Amino acid sequence: MEKFTQLRGTAAPMDMINIDTDMIIPKQYLKTIKRTGLGKHAFAEMRYNEDGSEKPDFVLNKPQYRNAQVIVAEDNFGCGSSREHAPWALLDFGIKCVISTSFADIFYNNCFKNGILPIQVTHEQLRELMDDAGKGSNAVLEIDLENQTIGRPNGESVSFEIDPHRKHCLINGLDDIGQTLQQASKIDSFEEQRKAATPWA
Repeated sequence: MEKFTQLRGTAAPMDMINIDTDMIIPKQYLKTIKRTGLGKHAFAEMRYNEDGSEKPDFVLNKPQYRNAQVIVAEDNFGCGSSREHAPWALLDFGIKCVISTSFADIFYNNCFKNGILPIQVTHEQLRELMDDAGKGSNAVLEIDLENQTIGRPNGESVSFEIDPHRKHCLINGLDDIGQTLQQASKIDSFEEQRKAATPWA
């Protein structure tokens, strides 16, 4: 998993509550088990017309937000079904950080397992960041995970809280497999002792 330490990127405003996983990646795209290739389908029903043409009013279709790396959204982001394809689609699109006042638990956990940083802020902080995200080509936020701050375009910063273990995993690029591999020597030692103690097993 790619390490997450600092990010300076355009923030796209999605001023909506209850953006669920079916909106993030509609069910017809869940047939794959690959983590790549889903970005073009992210928010498909919001991004495209039935004929496949783009909806110009959707935020991620606007020129200034096509390369957004941050989403600023309202309450309860990632609710709905527990599909891990949702963070896969966001990451493949280029989104590395989502800022909201609250997240669905399963989506929140899946973000950390896939290298996306979900940041929870207060409603007052969200309004400020939503205003920042609405500034088009100037909608750039600077995310510093080590210091747990969000740098705003006006030079001010917003602090955020994060679980220390999850922070450690993101900074070091450790998913569940990576965490297990850190214990490889202990696992090997255990297996050797087990074989010696039970050679018939």
